Amino acid sequence: MSSKRFKKLSEKTSIISANVIEKLIPTIKKNCTTKFDESIDLSLQINHKQKKGEVNLRTIVNMPSGTGKKIKVAVVCEESKHNEAKDAGADVVGGDDLIEKIKDGNLNFDKLISVPSMMIKLSKLGKILGPKGLMPNPKLGSVTNNLKKSITDAKSGQVEIKNDKDGNIGLSLGKKSFSDDMLIKNFNAVFEILEKEKGNNTIKGNLIKNAFLTSTMGVSYKIKLPKNI
Repeated sequence: MSSKRFKKLSEKTSIISANVIEKLIPTIKKNCTTKFDESIDLSLQINHKQKKGEVNLRTIVNMPSGTGKKIKVAVVCEESKHNEAKDAGADVVGGDDLIEKIKDGNLNFDKLISVPSMMIKLSKLGKILGPKGLMPNPKLGSVTNNLKKSITDAKSGQVEIKNDKDGNIGLSLGKKSFSDDMLIKNFNAVFEILEKEKGNNTIKGNLIKNAFLTSTMGVSYKIKLPKNI
């Protein structure tokens, strides 16, 4: 059963014509009538004309305005790099001891970074880290010897873009408290990455069929895409 608050929001938004992101953000913010700082969320649908399994996006975008979320970063590295990781802002640092804690199910972090030399040990924990999306990946910049850059990126607003088996992608553009310009900059950064990924995957036709914007406790509006991507 919908709450009284939700019933006051616009109904049947699916029949409203798509609009550009600049005009939708103020409307979405007006729908943020809860007492907490709601997330402004982007949902994308990959074009159904693509063959099942043909498109498997998994990349990262550095949000220029950040995400508004505090990210707890763990680093697995040799003891000689522990101070480097801590100085760069890592919240949890360790080597074999941290791997053992992970093996026991202690996943008290949001992002896991590893130096290449430790990946042979971490790779054995795929059943634990994989389902949580925490397994370090070279393509995503989380397997690296440049710990300072990876930690800084993770904490300053790096977001993973990944489609599910049905071709859906979901991510947050930021918070209601962000200025409209901050949210637009993050939106544009996402589509710059998607355009690049489309070229890398040699996809024919449009990659994105539909795009929607909503808030945590709000209703969804269709976005008029900035270009045929």
